[in-house]
Formats: sequence, structure tokens, C-alpha cells
Amino acid sequence: MAVSDQPMAPKFWAIIPAAGVGRRMNVDIPKQYLEIRGKTLIEHTLERLIDFPTLEKIVVVLGAGDEYARDIDLLDHQKILLAEGGKERSHSVMNGMEALKSHALPEDWVLVHDAARPCIRRADLDWLVECLKDHEVGGLLGTPVRDTMKRTGPDDSVIETVERCSLWHAFTPQMFRFAILEKALATAVRNQVPITDEASAIEYAGFKPMMVEGHTDNIKVTSGPDLALASLHIEQQSKLIESL
Repeated sequence: MAVSDQPMAPKFWAIIPAAGVGRRMNVDIPKQYLEIRGKTLIEHTLERLIDFPTLEKIVVVLGAGDEYARDIDLLDHQKILLAEGGKERSHSVMNGMEALKSHALPEDWVLVHDAARPCIRRADLDWLVECLKDHEVGGLLGTPVRDTMKRTGPDDSVIETVERCSLWHAFTPQMFRFAILEKALATAVRNQVPITDEASAIEYAGFKPMMVEGHTDNIKVTSGPDLALASLHIEQQSKLIESL
């Protein structure tokens, strides 16, 4: 029997940068360890990614000296790999990719997801993979801007109304080919380009990521009121699953 020369199907990996301290929350512990509905934010997030069978491994990038991680039993899950965080998010993601180097191939996919987005739906993960699986570069979840957008000056007075057509709110996961993301991040960091998300590094490298529309409840917890809203979304999602 002839050996097939069919290329191997790309595999899917995930990185969760969780080395931040969440200064905007104005609390004494990193925000990923704040609790809603009896679990920390990172536990809610990990549960959803661990239950996504498409993923081979998930790298959780923790801050050096993180004393709270020892209480998270899910970090001992067989799907989880650990890495140490860096100075900025981009450095942490790069460290996470380094942890995957002995596992992932250049054409494999890497999904980078915020630890503080605990409401990510399985349907959105499925849709992201379905939309991007044949894409050369990758893309990210988001939602189109629906509100009227204003640009202001230094004194917060309105300068202009910004045309909202084709504007999107950028969410995570952001999913890119391993080799492309690795090179894009390294180039941006080397050139000291401000990187607010992985897509911005991809854009700086000259590529055009694809936007994939997801649900608006995939919120990022960045302030106190977001905790209550995330709790409400998780409750509503649970009721929806129970009704199916």
C-alpha cells in the first residue's frame, strides 16, 4: 500500500495570558482570581476551553510568583501547560508560544483568549474555527459597532462623529497560524510597536485578519460592574443550555 502524501490536518492550540494584575479593577488580587457564581474568572474561562474538544493543549501563562494559581485545581488538568509571563501581554503570549514549540507545527492554529472573558460560548468557538479553518492567516471574534461613535478632544468636547460602518469591537479568541503569529509578535516587539492584541501584531506584519461575528455577551471583565454583568450572562447561558 502506498504511503499517502496527503498533508496532516492542522491542529488547534490555545494560549491564555493570565499574568496581568488588573489595575483598573482597583482590587488587591489579580482580576482573574475574582469570583463569580462560586468560581474564579479564570476557572470559568478554563472550563469552557477545556471542554472544547478541538483544542489539543492550552497554555496558561502566569505571572512570576503567582500565589493564587496554586488554588486552581484545573491548572493540573492534562490539557493544561504552564508558562511564565513577561513584561507585557505580547511577551506573555510569546512565552506561551515557546511552550508550544515542541508540539505545534507552523501551519497549526493558535487561539489566544483573555483569562477575563469567562462568558465565551462554545457556539462562538465552533463558528470561529469553521470560518477560519481554510484561511491563510486567521482572524478574531468581534461584533460590529452599532452605537453612534464620537471622537473627542483633550477636554472631552466632541470633535466629530465617526462613521460606524465597518467598525468592530475586537474580542478574543484571536486565532492565527502558529508561524505567522510567532514572527509577527517577534517583529512588533523588536521594533517596539505598541501591541494591544494579537491582531494588531498581525496587521503590523502586513496581513489582513478576518473579523468573525460572535455574541455580544463575550465581555471582558475590566471594572467592578463587569463582574455582575458576567455573572448574569453566565446564568442566562446556563438556563439556555438547560432548556435545550
